[in-house]
Amino acid sequence: MASSAKKVKKSNDTTLEAESEALEQIDSVQNEIDALNEKASEEILKVEQKYNSLRKPFFQKRSEIIKKIPSFWVTAFVNHPQISGLLEEEEEECLHFMEKFEVEEFEDIKSGYRIKFSFEENHPYFENKVLTKEFNLGANNSGPTSVSTAIKWKPERDLSKLLSQKPLNSRRKRNLEYKSFFDWFSDNTDPINDEIAELMKDDLWPNPLQYYLVPDIEVEPEDDEAEGEEEADDEEIEEEEEEDA
Repeated sequence: MASSAKKVKKSNDTTLEAESEALEQIDSVQNEIDALNEKASEEILKVEQKYNSLRKPFFQKRSEIIKKIPSFWVTAFVNHPQISGLLEEEEEECLHFMEKFEVEEFEDIKSGYRIKFSFEENHPYFENKVLTKEFNLGANNSGPTSVSTAIKWKPERDLSKLLSQKPLNSRRKRNLEYKSFFDWFSDNTDPINDEIAELMKDDLWPNPLQYYLVPDIEVEPEDDEAEGEEEADDEEIEEEEEEDA
């Protein structure tokens, strides 16, 4: 029995030794895979930077054409399923004066981007011609930050203050972190998790036409539908009574 136990122990030692050697080999191969993945990321980044440069003249051309369509950008914003959730009615009215919307990625696209909202001259809300929200994503290990243009509101036109005084039951319902569009614009507390900015950069900006062209769907109020059904039922009852008579 003792001899048998020694054989089992020897077998276990051999298995552990083989397993340890295999794990070292796997680790070595994994390091090679990681090195290739890192190289691939660098190559993909170079390709993305190249095509960002190639896209620029087309974005500029598109922006010039968009200027011919009144309220193009505010319509695209209102039709976007997530971004529209930010907009109070008063803010929507303000954005009718927005004549240009742009997203500019930095030359090193890993380091960040800026979102620019350009407005008509002498509009009634604020003095700024351009509002910019810029994201620096910490490519140099400095940590992500964002900064927004200080809005120079005209007298009695500060929508941030006016909306904060508006009763909650008269505001649009939303399930978002931000209370309104200008709340989002001015908030720079968590730039790495700014979903609205990401949607603007990666969804709205590449193809705004798909949101501008979203068809208007008229939905009749449920009360009207119920009322119509009741009227139809009443007519049927009257017809049956006339037949019985």
